[in-house]
Amino acid sequence: MNVIDTLLWGILPYVVMLTLVGGLIWRYKYDQFGWTTRSSQLYESRLLRIASPLFHFGILAVLVGHIMGLVIPKSWTEAAGLSQHAYHFLALSIGSVAGVGTLVGIVMLIVRRRRTGPVFMATTANDKFMYVMLLGAILAGLATTVLSVFDPATVDYRETVSPWFRSLWILQPDVGAMAAASTSFHVHVLWGMALFAVWPFTRLVHAFTAPLHYLFRPYIVYRSRGNAPRAGSVNYRRGWEPIGTQDRASSRRRTRPPRERSGSTRVK
Repeated sequence: MNVIDTLLWGILPYVVMLTLVGGLIWRYKYDQFGWTTRSSQLYESRLLRIASPLFHFGILAVLVGHIMGLVIPKSWTEAAGLSQHAYHFLALSIGSVAGVGTLVGIVMLIVRRRRTGPVFMATTANDKFMYVMLLGAILAGLATTVLSVFDPATVDYRETVSPWFRSLWILQPDVGAMAAASTSFHVHVLWGMALFAVWPFTRLVHAFTAPLHYLFRPYIVYRSRGNAPRAGSVNYRRGWEPIGTQDRASSRRRTRPPRERSGSTRVK
């Protein structure tokens, strides 16, 4: 362990965290109109409906795999009865499928963006840089997976990278553990930190504003304008009541003009 290791694995992670959090706060405060995916679905949707779910669901699976591998200690899985061989088999099989799916999805998105004229015209230099960073992170991850299978000299990441990652959150970075990891993991981690550092300044910010409230919002109820039921219709029990405070309801009653009765006349 030397000064370079201390800078890379002891100081740089916290710089990246501050850049990520500070950048997101700054972006939300000063560029809310730019906090968007800038969707190009109106220009082309045939290829997008395949590539976008493939990439997004694949990256979610990759994220879950990284969280399990980095957060859950090796002793916990062994105590649960999952051997090291079984764990690696599951991690490699599921991780490879998720990684390949993510790679195919992003390649399809890049090809679509390059070959579709209106989409390519709407592509900025920032978008191109974002795709390079994403593609590099995915390729680096797949490379570590391949090397961990065919290269016997590759060090187990659960004994190096995982302890280092967990030590960051208790403000006691285990620089020696990360320095002992294989070169492929060094490249993958450094590229991942670079990706998180530029995250707030790209379209990737939309990942922090996923419309999760859509899963819990009430149903949209459509009603006929006519009060009288149609012939053959069934009268259903009303399932909701209007929401409002008493002061608003009383103010509406005060401002509402009186309704005239049928057949009555108004006299000055």
